[in-house]
Amino acid sequence: MLYRVISILCYIILAPFLGGLLEGLDRKISARMQGRVGPPILQPFYDLIKLFKKQYIIVDRAQHFLLLSYLALVVFTGCMFFGGSDLLMCFFVLSTASVFLYFAAVITSSPYTTIGGQRELIQDMACEPALLFAALGFYLISGSFNIDTIVHSQYSAIAKLPGFFLAFVFILTIKMRKSPFDESASHHAHQELVKGITTEMGGRNLAIYNVTEWYETVLMLSVLALFIINENPWSYLAAALVICAAYFAEILIDNTAARVKTSTMLKMTWMVTLLSAGVNFLVLMLV
Repeated sequence: MLYRVISILCYIILAPFLGGLLEGLDRKISARMQGRVGPPILQPFYDLIKLFKKQYIIVDRAQHFLLLSYLALVVFTGCMFFGGSDLLMCFFVLSTASVFLYFAAVITSSPYTTIGGQRELIQDMACEPALLFAALGFYLISGSFNIDTIVHSQYSAIAKLPGFFLAFVFILTIKMRKSPFDESASHHAHQELVKGITTEMGGRNLAIYNVTEWYETVLMLSVLALFIINENPWSYLAAALVICAAYFAEILIDNTAARVKTSTMLKMTWMVTLLSAGVNFLVLMLV
C-alpha cells in the first residue's frame, strides 16, 4: 500500500516537470532537425511562468472551471494508473476528461475553437478503439484489467501483443497532437484554425491547459511502458529505452509529415487498429 501512495505522489508532483522537460527536448530536437539552434530545454517552464503572470482576461467564466475539471480528471486518471487500479476504468475516465476540454473550447462561441472542439471529439473517436483493444489485450494475457497484475507478469506483454502495441504507438501521435494528426490544436499558428481549441485561451487558462497536456503525455508514455514491464527489474530499463525511441519517432514524424484531413486521420487510425490489433486479437483467440 505504501509504494502505491508513493507512486501516486510521484506522479502528481513529478509528472508536470517531466512533461515540461519532454516538451523542451521536443522543441530543441525539432529545431536541430530544421537547422536551427532552438530555445533552451527549460523554455516551456519560462513560458508557463509568464502565462501565470499575465493579466487574467475572462472570455467566459465557465471556461476556467471546465479547464480545471479537465486537469483534475487527467490527474485522477494518472493516480488510478499509478495506484494499480483498473486499466479499462482509467481509459474511461481519460475519455471523460476530453469531454470537458471540448466544452471548454466551444463555450466561448468562437468559430475557431468550436471547430477545434468538434475535431477533438473526432480524435477521441479515432483513439478509443485502440485504447479498448489495448485493455482487452492485457486482459487476455493476464486474466485481469488490474495494472498491478499486468506489471507483475512473468514476461513482457509485447511478446504476445505486438499488434496491440503498434496500434497504441500509432494513436500516440494523436494524443500528443503531432503532425500529421494535429487536427484540433496545433503548435503551428498558421493553420486554418489558427490555434484550434486553444485560440481563446490565454494567461492562466492556457497555462492550465499546458500543464494538463504534460500530465497526459507522461500518462500515455507510462501506458506504453506497460507493454514492456514485467517482474524482471531490468524490464524497467528496457521500457525507458522504448519510451525514448517512441518519443523521438513522434518528433521525427511531426517534423516530416504534412497534416492530413480529419476524415483521413479517422480512416487511417481505424484501419491500423483493425489490421494490427484486430489480427493480433484473432491470433490470441485461436492459439
